Amino acid sequence: MNRTTLSLIAAATALAAVTGFAAVSAPDGPADTAAAGTGRAAGAKTPARMPVERSSLLCPAPSTSDLAETTYTSVTPAGRGDADAEEGSAELVPTNATLATRDGAEDEKEKDTGKAGPGKPVLSLKEPGKPVTAEANTAEAPALVGSADGLLAPGWTAQQTTKITAGDGRGVLGVSCTAPDTSFWFPGASTADTRHDYVHLTNPDDTAAVADVGLYGRDGALESDAGEGITVPARSSVPVLLSTLSADSVENVTVHVTTRTGRVGAVVQAVDEEAGSDWLAASADASDTVVLPGIPADATSVHLVVFAPGEDDADLKVRLAGRSGSITPAGHETLHVKAGMTTAVDLKDVTKGEEGSLLLSPAQGDPAPVVAALRVVRGKGAARETAYIPATGQVGERATVADNRAGGSVLSLTAPGATAEVEVTASAGSEGGEPVVKKYTVEAGTTLAVEPPVPSGLKGSYALTVEPRSGGPVHASRALELPEDGIPMFTVQTMPDDRGTVLVPEAEQDLSVLDD
Repeated sequence: MNRTTLSLIAAATALAAVTGFAAVSAPDGPADTAAAGTGRAAGAKTPARMPVERSSLLCPAPSTSDLAETTYTSVTPAGRGDADAEEGSAELVPTNATLATRDGAEDEKEKDTGKAGPGKPVLSLKEPGKPVTAEANTAEAPALVGSADGLLAPGWTAQQTTKITAGDGRGVLGVSCTAPDTSFWFPGASTADTRHDYVHLTNPDDTAAVADVGLYGRDGALESDAGEGITVPARSSVPVLLSTLSADSVENVTVHVTTRTGRVGAVVQAVDEEAGSDWLAASADASDTVVLPGIPADATSVHLVVFAPGEDDADLKVRLAGRSGSITPAGHETLHVKAGMTTAVDLKDVTKGEEGSLLLSPAQGDPAPVVAALRVVRGKGAARETAYIPATGQVGERATVADNRAGGSVLSLTAPGATAEVEVTASAGSEGGEPVVKKYTVEAGTTLAVEPPVPSGLKGSYALTVEPRSGGPVHASRALELPEDGIPMFTVQTMPDDRGTVLVPEAEQDLSVLDD
């Protein structure tokens, strides 16, 4: 009898390092959980945290405006990779095609990228800790797909920033390129006549994906068949105009993207005829406690949109965490959200000249999970500009945001529970400069908004990395301000954990295959 032994821990390690998840169990036994404080299978050791070995990112097609000026930035933070890992690579390349879906009909014309395989890399990262940039000043700029491995995989981050100075889509549109997934929630979109919102679906894989796009208003699901079974060809991107999916003109809509087959990256391009435009990133996974960090001090309008995706209504307490503590906005102490329906609240100029973050938590009864986002306006009249802040997870072990400019970035740190100590690293500049590290204390229940550290001798742009060192959980966002002709153009990116490491169970058991 010959025995071939497969190490269970080796298999689990490989799975976790590539996918970010691993769970193992003894044959016919209970699962060994990787979360701290939960039960483990007999004989299992404490899970080890290891750097991931591969990451994937997708960036949507920036704009169809001839005035669009787009900057791409890619970076992997220094100091997290496995010392034994290979040097690795991290590249973003154009998709094969970007198919326009205007008025519900697909236009098969490709954007100069119609090739059988991936094109020349737009961005190619060489080493951790030093960003690389590229520009695309054209309406034909395609969506990008890419992956990183080896030392460049843990925490790999890319930012796409587009500035449009006039016309449709005017504004600064910023988005952190997303990982592919099978489900996304976007509270804060619209099918109103003054809005032209597209959900961009990008497929990174070599086979077609099929996606469904559902819309939910204040009375529940909007009637629509057009959002079902949308084919996203291999390594291609499809922007879908939301107003073509339903005959209803609805001011506040929650978008739900799911896939039947394959996976996609998804993000909403929200264009307001009167108040500018920006990307609306997906809300964090539904939770009964929600944090939306980084409302600017000079916000002239703050609009909260919440959706309850479960079977139960949600009753929420609303608090604003400001510079010196948390308060309850007058007239908005609680919020009732019906299951399967979108609820919107106009908080007006809730920050009153002081930066802040919105905190939602259960008010009474059984907690029910929600997804949420803020639509934030700066300026008045014809000089208004809009950005979006989706609910975000905590920084966790580490979070990074790319494309920071000297004097144009604001970092917001929120500690909804206990006081926290964080370390912020400004990376080397894309064209020169040395990293700088600074520590901050965020008092319990407050928001600390600071002009972040800048690399010594900065040339080009740089990345910011936030790492909690002690205390309670921290949530963060970065605002990038690029004013134009008196218009306070800006964009806000949240900073959840970069998932640069995963917990890998250290089991001692072997799986054996017996050959007679």
